[in-house]
Amino acid sequence: MDPARFRAQVKDWLGIELTPAQGDAFFTYLDLLLQWNQRMNLTAHRTPERVVVYHFLDSLSLVKALGPLDDLHLVDVGTGAGFPGLPLKLVFPALRLTLLESSRKTARFLETVLEALGLDDVRLVVERAERAAHTPEHREAYDLAVARGVAPMPTLAEYLLPFTRIGGRAVAYKGPKAPQEVWEAQKALETLGGALERIVPVEVPGLPARRMLVCMRKERPTPPRYPRKPGIPAKRPL
Repeated sequence: MDPARFRAQVKDWLGIELTPAQGDAFFTYLDLLLQWNQRMNLTAHRTPERVVVYHFLDSLSLVKALGPLDDLHLVDVGTGAGFPGLPLKLVFPALRLTLLESSRKTARFLETVLEALGLDDVRLVVERAERAAHTPEHREAYDLAVARGVAPMPTLAEYLLPFTRIGGRAVAYKGPKAPQEVWEAQKALETLGGALERIVPVEVPGLPARRMLVCMRKERPTPPRYPRKPGIPAKRPL
Protein backbone atom coordinates (compact mmCIF):
# COMPACT_ATOMS: atom_id res chain seq x y z
CA MET A 1 0.00 0.00 0.00
CA ASP A 2 1.26 3.48 -0.89
CA PRO A 3 -0.31 6.99 -0.84
CA ALA A 4 -1.31 6.92 -4.51
CA ARG A 5 -3.04 3.55 -4.18
CA PHE A 6 -4.76 4.69 -1.00
CA ARG A 7 -6.04 7.84 -2.71
CA ALA A 8 -7.40 5.73 -5.58
CA GLN A 9 -9.15 3.43 -3.11
CA VAL A 10 -10.80 6.34 -1.30
CA LYS A 11 -11.95 7.84 -4.60
CA ASP A 12 -13.41 4.54 -5.79
CA TRP A 13 -15.14 3.79 -2.49
CA LEU A 14 -16.28 7.21 -1.28
CA GLY A 15 -16.12 9.32 -4.43
CA ILE A 16 -13.71 11.72 -2.72
CA GLU A 17 -10.56 12.77 -4.54
CA LEU A 18 -7.73 13.37 -2.08
CA THR A 19 -4.80 15.57 -2.99
CA PRO A 20 -1.26 14.12 -3.00
CA ALA A 21 -0.60 16.12 0.19
CA GLN A 22 -3.60 14.49 1.90
CA GLY A 23 -2.41 11.04 0.85
CA ASP A 24 1.06 11.78 2.19
CA ALA A 25 -0.42 13.00 5.50
CA PHE A 26 -2.18 9.67 6.02
CA PHE A 27 1.11 7.84 5.60
CA THR A 28 2.99 10.20 7.91
CA TYR A 29 0.34 9.34 10.47
CA LEU A 30 0.70 5.62 9.69
CA ASP A 31 4.50 5.72 10.09
CA LEU A 32 4.24 7.47 13.46
CA LEU A 33 1.59 5.02 14.65
CA LEU A 34 3.72 1.99 13.81
CA GLN A 35 6.83 3.56 15.34
CA TRP A 36 5.14 4.43 18.62
CA ASN A 37 3.33 1.10 18.69
CA GLN A 38 6.67 -0.63 19.22
CA ARG A 39 6.94 0.88 22.69
CA MET A 40 3.31 1.35 23.73
CA ASN A 41 0.13 -0.52 22.86
CA LEU A 42 -1.76 1.83 20.53
CA THR A 43 -3.18 -0.78 18.17
CA ALA A 44 -3.24 -4.54 17.65
CA HIS A 45 -2.77 -3.98 13.90
CA ARG A 46 0.95 -3.90 13.21
CA THR A 47 1.27 -3.76 9.43
CA PRO A 48 0.55 -0.83 7.08
CA GLU A 49 -2.08 -2.82 5.22
CA ARG A 50 -4.05 -3.62 8.37
CA VAL A 51 -3.82 -0.05 9.71
CA VAL A 52 -5.19 1.25 6.41
CA VAL A 53 -8.18 -1.13 6.52
CA TYR A 54 -8.96 -1.38 10.22
CA HIS A 55 -8.29 2.24 11.14
CA PHE A 56 -8.21 4.58 8.15
CA LEU A 57 -10.93 3.12 5.95
CA ASP A 58 -13.07 2.03 8.88
CA SER A 59 -12.92 5.55 10.34
CA LEU A 60 -13.96 7.00 6.99
CA SER A 61 -17.02 4.72 6.81
CA LEU A 62 -18.89 7.52 8.59
CA VAL A 63 -19.01 9.36 5.26
CA LYS A 64 -21.31 6.64 3.93
CA ALA A 65 -23.84 7.50 6.64
CA LEU A 66 -23.56 11.29 6.91
CA GLY A 67 -21.92 12.52 3.72
CA PRO A 68 -19.36 15.38 3.77
CA LEU A 69 -18.44 16.71 7.20
CA ASP A 70 -17.07 20.13 6.23
CA ASP A 71 -17.61 22.92 8.78
CA LEU A 72 -19.09 20.64 11.43
CA HIS A 73 -17.86 20.76 15.03
CA LEU A 74 -17.03 17.16 15.97
CA VAL A 75 -15.89 15.58 19.23
CA ASP A 76 -14.25 12.16 19.09
CA VAL A 77 -14.92 10.62 22.50
CA GLY A 78 -12.26 8.17 23.67
CA THR A 79 -10.25 8.71 20.51
CA GLY A 80 -7.32 6.48 21.49
CA ALA A 81 -4.73 6.77 18.73
CA GLY A 82 -6.94 9.27 16.90
CA PHE A 83 -9.70 7.16 15.36
CA PRO A 84 -12.04 8.05 13.80
CA GLY A 85 -11.39 11.77 14.28
CA LEU A 86 -8.01 12.29 12.63
CA PRO A 87 -8.74 10.39 9.37
CA LEU A 88 -11.97 12.38 9.05
CA LYS A 89 -10.06 15.62 9.62
CA LEU A 90 -7.47 14.70 6.97
CA VAL A 91 -10.24 14.19 4.42
CA PHE A 92 -12.28 17.24 5.49
CA PRO A 93 -9.81 20.03 6.42
CA ALA A 94 -12.62 22.46 7.37
CA LEU A 95 -13.89 20.08 10.07
CA ARG A 96 -13.46 21.50 13.57
CA LEU A 97 -12.24 18.59 15.67
CA THR A 98 -11.89 17.92 19.38
CA LEU A 99 -10.05 14.74 20.37
CA LEU A 100 -11.03 13.57 23.85
CA GLU A 101 -8.65 11.06 25.43
CA SER A 102 -8.21 10.21 29.10
CA SER A 103 -4.75 8.59 28.83
CA ARG A 104 -1.86 11.05 29.08
CA LYS A 105 0.50 8.54 27.48
CA THR A 106 -1.73 8.19 24.45
CA ALA A 107 -2.20 11.97 24.39
CA ARG A 108 1.57 12.39 23.98
CA PHE A 109 1.37 10.31 20.81
CA LEU A 110 -1.52 12.43 19.55
CA GLU A 111 0.46 15.62 20.24
CA THR A 112 3.31 14.24 18.12
CA VAL A 113 0.94 13.42 15.26
CA LEU A 114 -0.74 16.83 15.38
CA GLU A 115 2.62 18.58 15.33
CA ALA A 116 3.82 16.47 12.40
CA LEU A 117 0.66 17.05 10.37
CA GLY A 118 0.25 20.75 11.19
CA LEU A 119 -3.54 20.56 11.31
CA ASP A 120 -5.72 23.60 12.02
CA ASP A 121 -8.82 23.61 14.23
CA VAL A 122 -7.89 20.50 16.19
CA ARG A 123 -8.04 20.51 19.97
CA LEU A 124 -6.74 17.73 22.21
CA VAL A 125 -8.47 17.41 25.59
CA VAL A 126 -6.98 15.01 28.14
CA GLU A 127 -9.93 14.15 30.36
CA ARG A 128 -12.55 11.52 31.10
CA ALA A 129 -15.72 11.91 29.05
CA GLU A 130 -17.81 11.79 32.23
CA ARG A 131 -16.04 14.93 33.53
CA ALA A 132 -15.59 16.85 30.27
CA ALA A 133 -19.29 16.61 29.41
CA HIS A 134 -20.19 18.60 32.54
CA THR A 135 -18.04 21.62 31.62
CA PRO A 136 -19.70 24.61 29.87
CA GLU A 137 -17.24 24.56 26.97
CA HIS A 138 -18.18 20.98 26.03
CA ARG A 139 -21.73 20.50 27.30
CA GLU A 140 -24.11 20.21 24.31
CA ALA A 141 -21.53 22.13 22.25
CA TYR A 142 -21.00 19.85 19.24
CA ASP A 143 -22.79 19.18 15.98
CA LEU A 144 -21.53 15.61 16.03
CA ALA A 145 -20.16 13.28 18.71
CA VAL A 146 -18.60 9.97 17.65
CA ALA A 147 -17.05 6.95 19.32
CA ARG A 148 -15.45 3.85 17.88
CA GLY A 149 -15.08 2.12 21.23
CA VAL A 150 -16.31 -1.31 22.22
CA ALA A 151 -18.62 -0.30 25.07
CA PRO A 152 -22.30 -1.38 25.05
CA MET A 153 -24.75 1.01 23.39
CA PRO A 154 -26.31 2.35 26.63
CA THR A 155 -22.83 3.28 27.85
CA LEU A 156 -21.85 4.89 24.54
CA ALA A 157 -25.08 6.87 24.50
CA GLU A 158 -24.29 8.24 27.96
CA TYR A 159 -20.79 9.20 26.79
CA LEU A 160 -21.92 10.84 23.53
CA LEU A 161 -25.30 12.53 23.89
CA PRO A 162 -24.32 15.02 26.63
CA PHE A 163 -21.78 16.54 24.19
CA THR A 164 -24.29 16.90 21.36
CA ARG A 165 -26.28 20.08 20.72
CA ILE A 166 -30.06 19.92 20.26
CA GLY A 167 -30.61 18.85 16.65
CA GLY A 168 -27.11 17.41 16.41
CA ARG A 169 -26.09 13.80 16.02
CA ALA A 170 -24.19 11.14 17.89
CA VAL A 171 -22.78 8.14 16.02
CA ALA A 172 -21.48 4.89 17.49
CA TYR A 173 -19.38 2.56 15.34
CA LYS A 174 -20.75 -0.91 16.04
CA GLY A 175 -20.67 -4.43 14.63
CA PRO A 176 -23.30 -6.88 13.33
CA LYS A 177 -25.18 -7.03 16.66
CA ALA A 178 -26.02 -3.31 16.52
CA PRO A 179 -29.83 -3.77 16.11
CA GLN A 180 -30.02 -5.87 19.28
CA GLU A 181 -27.80 -3.38 21.15
CA VAL A 182 -29.95 -0.47 20.04
CA TRP A 183 -33.08 -2.24 21.25
CA GLU A 184 -31.40 -2.69 24.65
CA ALA A 185 -30.45 1.01 24.68
CA GLN A 186 -33.94 2.46 24.13
CA LYS A 187 -34.31 3.48 27.78
CA ALA A 188 -30.89 5.14 27.75
CA LEU A 189 -31.65 7.10 24.57
CA GLU A 190 -34.95 8.36 25.96
CA THR A 191 -33.40 9.27 29.32
CA LEU A 192 -30.52 11.16 27.71
CA GLY A 193 -32.63 13.18 25.27
CA GLY A 194 -31.79 11.20 22.15
CA ALA A 195 -33.57 9.03 19.63
CA LEU A 196 -32.46 6.50 17.07
CA GLU A 197 -32.29 8.06 13.63
CA ARG A 198 -31.13 4.99 11.71
CA ILE A 199 -28.61 2.18 11.59
CA VAL A 200 -26.43 2.31 8.49
CA PRO A 201 -24.66 -0.89 7.35
CA VAL A 202 -21.39 -0.21 5.52
CA GLU A 203 -19.12 -2.58 3.64
CA VAL A 204 -15.57 -1.41 4.38
CA PRO A 205 -13.05 -2.67 1.78
CA GLY A 206 -10.97 -5.41 3.41
CA LEU A 207 -12.93 -5.50 6.67
CA PRO A 208 -14.31 -9.00 7.24
CA ALA A 209 -17.43 -7.94 9.16
CA ARG A 210 -19.93 -5.31 8.09
CA ARG A 211 -19.62 -2.03 9.96
CA MET A 212 -22.87 -0.79 11.50
CA LEU A 213 -23.13 2.93 12.21
CA VAL A 214 -25.73 3.74 14.85
CA CYS A 215 -26.90 7.29 14.16
CA MET A 216 -28.73 9.05 17.00
CA ARG A 217 -30.33 12.49 16.96
CA LYS A 218 -30.37 14.79 20.00
CA GLU A 219 -33.97 15.89 20.51
CA ARG A 220 -34.01 17.26 24.07
CA PRO A 221 -31.48 18.51 26.61
CA THR A 222 -29.68 15.80 28.52
CA PRO A 223 -30.68 15.96 32.22
CA PRO A 224 -27.95 17.64 34.31
CA ARG A 225 -27.04 14.49 36.25
CA TYR A 226 -25.74 12.74 33.11
CA PRO A 227 -23.20 11.48 32.44
CA ARG A 228 -22.78 9.98 35.86
CA LYS A 229 -19.46 9.86 37.73
CA PRO A 230 -16.41 8.28 36.02
CA GLY A 231 -16.77 4.54 35.66
CA ILE A 232 -20.47 4.38 36.50
CA PRO A 233 -21.82 4.38 32.89
CA ALA A 234 -19.69 1.32 32.14
CA LYS A 235 -20.40 -0.49 35.43
CA ARG A 236 -24.14 0.27 35.56
CA PRO A 237 -25.44 1.02 32.05
CA LEU A 238 -28.81 2.75 31.89
